[in-house]
Amino acid sequence: MADIFDLVIRAPRAVCEGREAARGIGVAGGRIAAVEPLTTPMPAARVIELGPDVVLLPGLVDSHVHVCEPGNAEWEGFATATRAAAAGGITTLVDMPLDSVPATVSAAALRAKRAAAQRRCHVDVGFWGGVIPGNLGGLAPLHEAGVLGFKCFLADSGTEEFPAVSVPQLTEALGILRDLGSPLLVHAESADALAAAATAPGRRYAGYLASRPRGAENLAVAQVIEAARRTGGRAHIVHVSSSDTLPMICSARRDGVRLTAESCPHYLALTAEEIGDGQTAFKCSPPIREAANRELLWDGLRHGALDLVVSDHSPCTPAMKDPDTGDFGTAWGGISSVQLGLPVVWTQARRRGFSLAEVVSWMAQRPARLAGLRRKGLIAPGYDADFCVFAPDEGFTVDPARLHHRHRVTPYAGRQLTGVVRDTILRGEPVDPARPRGRLLARGGA
Repeated sequence: MADIFDLVIRAPRAVCEGREAARGIGVAGGRIAAVEPLTTPMPAARVIELGPDVVLLPGLVDSHVHVCEPGNAEWEGFATATRAAAAGGITTLVDMPLDSVPATVSAAALRAKRAAAQRRCHVDVGFWGGVIPGNLGGLAPLHEAGVLGFKCFLADSGTEEFPAVSVPQLTEALGILRDLGSPLLVHAESADALAAAATAPGRRYAGYLASRPRGAENLAVAQVIEAARRTGGRAHIVHVSSSDTLPMICSARRDGVRLTAESCPHYLALTAEEIGDGQTAFKCSPPIREAANRELLWDGLRHGALDLVVSDHSPCTPAMKDPDTGDFGTAWGGISSVQLGLPVVWTQARRRGFSLAEVVSWMAQRPARLAGLRRKGLIAPGYDADFCVFAPDEGFTVDPARLHHRHRVTPYAGRQLTGVVRDTILRGEPVDPARPRGRLLARGGA
């Protein structure tokens, strides 16, 4: 134990070692130096005494965020996205390689992305690289430049700069990334199945749901599984919405396929039955499905088929949601929820008997593991002193005016949620919205 700590947090309730316990946490040099029983004397230059109404969580890690800067900063930028993340208890996010110009599909594009983020981030930020047709030869240089892993689409991404790959290209990429020791994150919807589905949906949500059927997702997940099985590569399925895929995922893992999967707050909280005609704030892809499907996704978390929960924060301008026409066919598909993910998930999780420790596993520990961030996601010695001070029993009503992301379009407006983030601490210091201190992370370190 250090002779004197820079900071000691005395928490009657802290989530560490996979459970909630009373702990004193000593911080030195921005890292956790000791985790002791609450009664242990711990001299410090500064002490934070928490009350019994809050729980000290590790800072959350959101490994699925679309920041859009450079190129589309009018949709979202690093300053606003990371300010919203900090307000939601997130201390680390990983930026997706598309929706910015240039897309992060080369080492040069990564440099542009990092330049746009420099000195603008309120939380730590890492970057995924992209896999598109024609750039397989550039994956190793991009890996060496510091991306934490790679992302591809099996269907139209919605942006010209980031075309989908074919199944043979997916398989080849998995082989390359296996040798680099890097994961491949996959948007798993089959382009062929989508092409054969229903046409433009108009204002009816049922029409949009029919245009992106479960079968398109189920087929693509099967294709990813077989490509990972064949190559031995490490695959990760992003934003699982179809509960039909869960038995396939479990079966593949039993066979030794290197496969993980995530879902998102909107799939775990919202249902198709509640979405009215023209309510394009709810549009995302894959789509929000029926209530029975939602409950099976929760079962997937309970039994381990789903590993983690991340936001898929996918912002746009209000006009891109086509509020005047309410046309689900032309509106942008994405939900901005980086600030609200923890209370949305906790509100639903506690109703189903889950603990805060389980939520922390889904939203901090496992996303950090996916991204290879070895000092994030836990309250334990040697980890960064990143914390979320969370009041789990306090309720609030979602007011879009209090959201920090650039455009306050949200399907959660007016919704009653439980759980309030009281404070967010990055490397031992409270996040200050006026003073960005976030670091840019690279594979192997900052």
